[in-house]
Amino acid sequence: MVKNVHFHERLEGASLDDYLARGWFRIGQLIFTTDYVPFAEGFYRVFWLRFRLNKYQFEKKQQKLFSANQQFRVLIEPFAINEEREELYGIYYSQLSFTASPTLQSNLLDFGIGERLEKNVYDSQVIEIRDQDKLIAVGVFDRGRNSIAGILNYYDPAYKKYSLGKYLMLLKLKYAIDNKYDYYYPGYIAPDYHKFDYKLFPGTEAAELFDPLTEQWFPYNEKRMQELKDNPPINFIGG
Repeated sequence: MVKNVHFHERLEGASLDDYLARGWFRIGQLIFTTDYVPFAEGFYRVFWLRFRLNKYQFEKKQQKLFSANQQFRVLIEPFAINEEREELYGIYYSQLSFTASPTLQSNLLDFGIGERLEKNVYDSQVIEIRDQDKLIAVGVFDRGRNSIAGILNYYDPAYKKYSLGKYLMLLKLKYAIDNKYDYYYPGYIAPDYHKFDYKLFPGTEAAELFDPLTEQWFPYNEKRMQELKDNPPINFIGG
């Protein structure tokens, strides 16, 4: 359930930082905010997540994944859609058990009003992971002035054992740290819908959650998250 949505001709730098810090996030070419997300079973409370990078350190389990995937080649460059990336997205989409946009183009460039843009309004980068010359995973993130937002990760299901979705998260984190960004925003998590728990793979030590009632971020704390879940925002009461 979308609480609010905005349209922009361009959204980057400090303007994007401000939206992210207020609990907004990109979908297609829009920027929106919500406290609830619908799934087949009903509405689930969600909380926006970010990592404070001045506190972040890769620990043993993250370093282990870096080591396990060191045979793959990694490239980071300005975002563009090409036939190879679109083809891999189609392979990934065919294996999904949840609803998603059927093409990479519609996922990232849809304006939500029946129109699709050829130009991206965000300052986006793309990560490619290759097994020799074969493209096996792609990640997309947007850049602000002091933060990045992880928008999409997808991979070849044949490489599932390599945890490439989590690996892409770590690569985004590393990029942000290496380039002296302050925050990495990977989207939302849901305390009662555990398919999003993978977003906590980087660890909870530097994780923060957004409280829409106070409009403040607080250190990740499961007990407080549950308390907030049981105290829904006023604008949701009554449907």
